[in-house]
Amino acid sequence: MDGNGRWAKERGLPRTAGHKRGVERVEEIIRAAAEVGVKVLTVFAFSSENWTRPKKEVNMLMSLLDNFLEKRIAELHKNNIRIRVIGRDKPIPDYILNKIDSAEKKTENNTGLTFVLALNYGGRAEIIDAARRFAEAVASGKESPEMLNEDKFEKYLYTAGLPDPDLLIRTSGEMRISNFLLWQLSYAEFYFIKKYWPDFGKKDLQTAIEEYDRRERRFGGINAVKKNS
Repeated sequence: MDGNGRWAKERGLPRTAGHKRGVERVEEIIRAAAEVGVKVLTVFAFSSENWTRPKKEVNMLMSLLDNFLEKRIAELHKNNIRIRVIGRDKPIPDYILNKIDSAEKKTENNTGLTFVLALNYGGRAEIIDAARRFAEAVASGKESPEMLNEDKFEKYLYTAGLPDPDLLIRTSGEMRISNFLLWQLSYAEFYFIKKYWPDFGKKDLQTAIEEYDRRERRFGGINAVKKNS
């Protein structure tokens, strides 16, 4: 969800205004994704590198997240949406971690859209953490190095139990993945749009999905593989 700050700057507004508008777009896209039958929607809300931003901006982002968890989870739960958060816990404030835990537990049995929030997330860190957990399992005798394969390794990732993404959408015209889901995006289709995230709406999501539907996915083979519906 890229471009909040630039969206605000071009309008003579503080960066915080862009982030506030960005949260509104998240809510809209969650509803739109559920309506069209998307099974899993993952948003990159805050990277492990974002802590280097000005403290005032980081505090604002934490405040927006706190507000979202406080006021929007009940509505998502009512709409049968499951909440899952991926990323490292530290140094996220404890009061936010407690609300995350509450939201995940409250919605864990919901069967509609799974909304995944990547928070304090980094793709390289995820792979390192997975490798550490597997090594710990080997040391305790629960795993054997000879048994390691891709399927087993995926069980140690933050996204264990979730399908790999079919489509990555990046806003703002930047054409890179910025350390996001490095393992999981191996065969995803990429869609880049110049609009900033605060301007990305339901119609843009539908256009991206329509573009995805026109593409052929071969996963390294010759014949196209049928897409998930």
